[in-house]
Amino acid sequence: MTAIEANFDGLVGPTHHYAGLAQGNRASARNAAQRSNPREAALQGLAKMRALADLGLAQGVLPPQERPHLPTLRAQGYRGRDAYVLDHVRRDDPDLLLAVGSASSMWAANAATVSPSADTADGRVHFTSANLVSHRHRAIEAATTARVLAKLFADPELFVHHGPLPAMPATADEGAANHMRLCSDVGEAGLEVFVYGRDAKDPIDVVADDADPDAAPVAPARQARGAGEAIARRHRLRPARVAHLRQAPSAIAAGAFHNDVVAVAHRGLLLHHEHAFMDLEALRTQAGKALGPEFRPRFVEVRDKQLSLDDAVASYLFNSQIVDVPGRGMWLICAQECREMTRAWNLIQEWIADPTLPIRGVEVFDLRQSMRNGGGPACLRLRVVLTPQQQAAVHAPCWITPERHGQLVDWVRRHYRDRLVPADLADPQLLDESRTALDRLTQLLGLGSLYEFQR
Repeated sequence: MTAIEANFDGLVGPTHHYAGLAQGNRASARNAAQRSNPREAALQGLAKMRALADLGLAQGVLPPQERPHLPTLRAQGYRGRDAYVLDHVRRDDPDLLLAVGSASSMWAANAATVSPSADTADGRVHFTSANLVSHRHRAIEAATTARVLAKLFADPELFVHHGPLPAMPATADEGAANHMRLCSDVGEAGLEVFVYGRDAKDPIDVVADDADPDAAPVAPARQARGAGEAIARRHRLRPARVAHLRQAPSAIAAGAFHNDVVAVAHRGLLLHHEHAFMDLEALRTQAGKALGPEFRPRFVEVRDKQLSLDDAVASYLFNSQIVDVPGRGMWLICAQECREMTRAWNLIQEWIADPTLPIRGVEVFDLRQSMRNGGGPACLRLRVVLTPQQQAAVHAPCWITPERHGQLVDWVRRHYRDRLVPADLADPQLLDESRTALDRLTQLLGLGSLYEFQR
């Protein structure tokens, strides 16, 4: 039995709401202040997890984080009973309340960067939790994410956990959403590709459209090259098998706040928009040098005339997952928006029909609740390559089975609201409901005292 690529999806939290917090994320901004349905969001995510597990894939779940996050508010000087703190922040700094109430930890692709044991000098799986320093509603996730991953992947003989990089612009890190890996097989050594939006000499906060260098800055470049360089050293990767690839500023300006909005890679296949990168040919050359002449990756470029950059972002075509379905080859896991956009759906059908490409089928999922907040199928999952020994060492209750799926569905239906607007975050009853739900979840998943309120 060889290594497999497991997916660990973030479970949408009870405070899922639309506040437009993510600068440069068009879907998030477009739906700001709209009513959300946390129950439906969580059930949609669980349906995808169950479906992939039913296809024979190794599918796990990552728990949501405690929200509203009262420790963040108390660290900023707010005192008194929880209800008083929430009301005080509502009046004093409503944007802060929106941030500490965000359910954005569901975007598991931002949880960490993971290097499989085939790539690391010590033969262990390495994790670096992302610092997510670019946005305050994301930066507060880092400590809990590190605790979660340490519980799920606990054996120090098999797994190494690195804390978040220093929270500074030079090492701004958004996790696996900006990390790709090219290889012949997931269990073999590969080329790890770190995609970045800016390097040390670039402005900290924003980039402009590369087609018009004199244009006003329009969006943040969240990922720093220094983060990828530091992670490669931490994970003890071989320098010849590390690549740093710059994302095109025009892609960021168009709403591709992470690389996984304009590109997706799996084994020897890379699907990307023509405006995704600055110098893709250099990557092709490096892949040949690092993995040998027998390794012949397929770089499939989608031209702007086939699918505009705006439509790529709107459909989240490149935020699809590419998975190996046992006995059926590679399949594409995409959002309903891809089927509803004719050009995107035609591309998928062309890829499946092309005998020179390895994609053999497609599964479509309704993830409307998460899509409205700016994330699709690939945003919801963290990929972890595991050998049989490593897979057996994963915290077992977090694997999705029919029984576990049913328990989680019942849990969501019992504890989640079916409507939420941002103003509800000041409701102390919502805080109590969320804590009750998370306390029950940690029992269900055998995670112990994971959250601050449990300690």
